[in-house]
Amino acid sequence: MVSTTFLNLNHEKQLKIQEALVNEFSTHPLAEAQVAPIVKEAGIARGAFYKYFDDLTDAYHYMYGVAMKNIHMAITQEVRDGKFVPTFYLDQVKAFVDGVMNSRYRKLIEMHLTRNESLVGDQGGSQASKLSSREWAAMILSHEVIKQILIQPNDQAMILHKFSEALNLLAGKGHN
Repeated sequence: MVSTTFLNLNHEKQLKIQEALVNEFSTHPLAEAQVAPIVKEAGIARGAFYKYFDDLTDAYHYMYGVAMKNIHMAITQEVRDGKFVPTFYLDQVKAFVDGVMNSRYRKLIEMHLTRNESLVGDQGGSQASKLSSREWAAMILSHEVIKQILIQPNDQAMILHKFSEALNLLAGKGHN
């Protein structure tokens, strides 16, 4: 977990370290990432890196969390009234994809989805127990749709169309 020492750094120094982390983790999978380029770019000692983070995986979790928080800020959250609304999921996925495409974290997110996701697992814990089966299926499908769009951006319209059809099936509307 990121240390309080890091969190107590001045904002500019934190941003400089974050930029170095984004650059390393955007260009190298976690298994190939190294501390040396991060500390060099950030202008910090190797020992300082280990004062701020336990290891590279810890630094990765921190930076990926910052990226997700930043991208998710622009996405509205719906107050659930017990109804399954397909357009809610479609709108959330579109907003997230737009947020990723227009952010400095795009390459980091792509690297996560294509190379790192299986290495770091689900850090947020399983949400399955908190959701209805239909909501859980829509959540899993939403994440896969995001991944497919980021990997194959030219197919976005087709992927979103199929996603919309699948959501309508989950809602009991339409047929395949």
